[in-house]
Amino acid sequence: MAHRVINKRRHVGLQQLSSFAQTGRSFLGPVKATKFITDSECHESVLISSTVRLLEGLDLTCAVGQLLNEAVQAQNGTYRIGTSTLLFLVGAWSRAVEECLHLGVPTPVIVSVMTEGLTSCIEAVVPLQVPVYNVFDHMDSTSIVDVSLCPFPSDPGLLKEKRDFKDAISQLLSTYSLSGRHAESPKFFRTQAKVETEKNTPQALQNGLSTDSFCRKSALTHSRHFSRTDNSHWINRPDGFLEQCGLTPRTSRCNDLVELAVGLSHGDHSSMTLAEAAVRLQWQSVSLRQANSKTPFMFDMSRILTCCLPGLPETSSCVSLGYVTVVPMSSIALIKELQGQPFRVILIEGDLTESYRHLGFNKSVNIKTKLDSGKLPEDSAEELWTTSVLQVLIQFDVNLILVQGNVSEHLTERCMQSKRLVIGSVNGSVLQAFAEATRAVPVAYVTQVNEDCVGSQVSVTVWTSPHDINRANRMAIMLKTEGINLITAVLTSPVSTQMETKKDRFWSCVYRLYHALKEEKVFLGGGAVEFLCLSHLQILAEQSLNKENRACSGWLPDSSSWMASSLSVYRPTVLKCLASGWHEYLSAVMFNTATHPSAVEASTFIQHHVQNATNSGSPSSYILSRCSKLSSGLFHSSISDNLEVVQKVYDTVTPKTEAWRRALDLVLLVLQTDSEIITGLAHTQINSQELDGVLFL
Repeated sequence: MAHRVINKRRHVGLQQLSSFAQTGRSFLGPVKATKFITDSECHESVLISSTVRLLEGLDLTCAVGQLLNEAVQAQNGTYRIGTSTLLFLVGAWSRAVEECLHLGVPTPVIVSVMTEGLTSCIEAVVPLQVPVYNVFDHMDSTSIVDVSLCPFPSDPGLLKEKRDFKDAISQLLSTYSLSGRHAESPKFFRTQAKVETEKNTPQALQNGLSTDSFCRKSALTHSRHFSRTDNSHWINRPDGFLEQCGLTPRTSRCNDLVELAVGLSHGDHSSMTLAEAAVRLQWQSVSLRQANSKTPFMFDMSRILTCCLPGLPETSSCVSLGYVTVVPMSSIALIKELQGQPFRVILIEGDLTESYRHLGFNKSVNIKTKLDSGKLPEDSAEELWTTSVLQVLIQFDVNLILVQGNVSEHLTERCMQSKRLVIGSVNGSVLQAFAEATRAVPVAYVTQVNEDCVGSQVSVTVWTSPHDINRANRMAIMLKTEGINLITAVLTSPVSTQMETKKDRFWSCVYRLYHALKEEKVFLGGGAVEFLCLSHLQILAEQSLNKENRACSGWLPDSSSWMASSLSVYRPTVLKCLASGWHEYLSAVMFNTATHPSAVEASTFIQHHVQNATNSGSPSSYILSRCSKLSSGLFHSSISDNLEVVQKVYDTVTPKTEAWRRALDLVLLVLQTDSEIITGLAHTQINSQELDGVLFL
C-alpha cells in the first residue's frame, strides 16, 4: 500500500512554533540582549531577558502557543533553567521537520528517527560529564568571609588587609569570558574581604556575606502515525565508539565551589557571585549549628530569599544571613526606637484579620450573636477582635508578629501605637526558619498563643541608610536571630525596569549551582555537549549511507516492511536535519557572543571542527583534547599555554537534557497533530468526491 503524500504547505503548527521561537533567539548564550515589554493597558515597560517573561508578554491564545507555553512552564517549574535552550531548539527542530517534509519524508519516519537520534545523543555525551564532589572541603566553617559592596563600609581601614578572597574570586571571574568584547568586567566591584576566626560561635555569621518532561512518558503514543517499538538498539555506532567513550579518561574533577560557580556563571559574574555567596553562607551556618553531625550538607533552596530594592546603586546588592524585607516609612521611627532590643515574636500561619478562618473551617449554622448594646458602631466586631488580639500580645509581652498572609490595617495601627511591629506577607519558609531558631510554634489564630508559642532574642535593624529610600516610599529592615538558617539576597538597581531581569538572572545562577550540587556532576560547557551531538549525528548519517546498513532490516522487527524500508531510505536525511538544529544552536550562540561577525562565518567555523572531529574517529576525545587547551569553551580562538589558569565552562546535566527532550516532544506532537488534521481533511475530500460520483451516476 502506497504511503499517502502529505501536503506540506498545510503544516501551520510547525510554522507557528518557528515564529514564536524566533522571538527568543537573542536570549541564547552568555550575552543576552534584553527586550522591552510594554503593557498595552497601563503602558508600563519592563526589561526582560528570560524566556518565561517573554512568553508572559506574548499573545499565546492559539493552540500551538498554549502548547509551547505549557512546555516552557513545565521546564521552568521543574528546573527553573533551560527554557531558552528549549525555546530555541523548538524553533530549530520545527524548521528541520519542515525540511524533512519538503523532502518527502513520511511522518512516522521523522518521529521514529528523531526520537531515537536524540536518545543516542544523550547517551553519547556521557563522557563529557564532570564529577562534582567535596566542594566544601577547602573551606573553614569557622572563617567568616565578608565581601562588601555596601555604599557605606564600616571601617575603610580594613581595605588593606581584606584582599585574599577578593583577589581569588576576581581573578577567576576575569579569566572566564564567553562574551568576547562584550564581556562584563568585574572591575567595578568595590570589594572588601574580611576573614576572622571565630571558635564555635554562630554569632559570627550575623555579619553575613555581601557581594556585588513534560512527563517523560512520550506524548506521541496516541497518533496513527506513530508506533513505539523497542528499537533502542537500531543505531549503529561508529566502530569502537562505546569502547572509546568508556576508555576515554574523564575530565578533571571539580572539587572547588569557586571553580564550580565560575564555570556555571555563563558570563553573569555579578549574579553568580551573589549565588555562590549564598551557598557558602548557608554551608557555614549549617556547619556551625551541626558541628558534630556527619550528615552531608544539602543546599536548601527554600531557605534562600530575594528582596528587590529599585532605586539603589547596584553596589548595594548583597547576601545576608537573616530576613531582609521592606516596610512602610511609618514603621521606621518605631524600629529605630526599639533597635538593639531583643524582640519576642509570634508566628501566624494564614491571615491576621477578624474574618480569617483556616482552610476546611465549617461555619456553625443556626447560631446568632446578639450584642447587649445597640449603640455600638458598625465595625464593632473588628474593634472587639483587635482589642482581644492586643490583650494577648500584652499578656505574653510580644512586640513582633510575623504573618504569612494579610494583616488588618486597623490592627497594624493599634500595634504601632503600643510599640509593636507587625509584618505581613511573610514567606512560609521564613516562618519555619524563625520557628527553628527561636523555638516559636506557628499558630493559625492569636487565641492559640501560649508561652510555649513565643520566640525570643530576635533583633530588628534598619538595613539601609535614611537616604536610601526606594521609590515606593518603603525602607528595608533586617530581622536576625542566633542560629537562623535563612539567607536573603538583596538585589538593587538604579533602574526599576531592570529589577525583574536581575532577579531572574540571580535565580538562574542559584539553580545552576543547586542542580550541580544535587546531581554531583556537570557537563563540560561552552558548546562542547552540543558539538558532540552534532558530530555524533553526522557520523550516524554517514554510516547510514553504507550499503550494509541500508540492507539491515532488523531495526524495527515489529513494524511493517514498508516502515523498515522507509527507515533505510530516509534515515540519513532525518539525522542530518536533526543535526542541523544543533548546528543552528551553536551558530546562534557564537553570533550572540560576538566571537564571529556573522552567522555564516560561525557556521563555516563549526563545520570545520565537525569535519576534524569526525576524521579523528572519536569526537568525544577530540572535544576533551580541545577543551583541555582552550579557555572559555570549545570554540574560543585563543589557546592557553598555562593550563593552571584555564577556567572550564560548565553546564547542568539533567536540566539541559530534559530541555532537549521537551523541545523535540513538542515539535513532534505538533507535527503529528498537523498530520492528523491534514489526513482527516484528505479523507473528507476523497469521500466527498466519491459521493459526488455516486450522485452523478
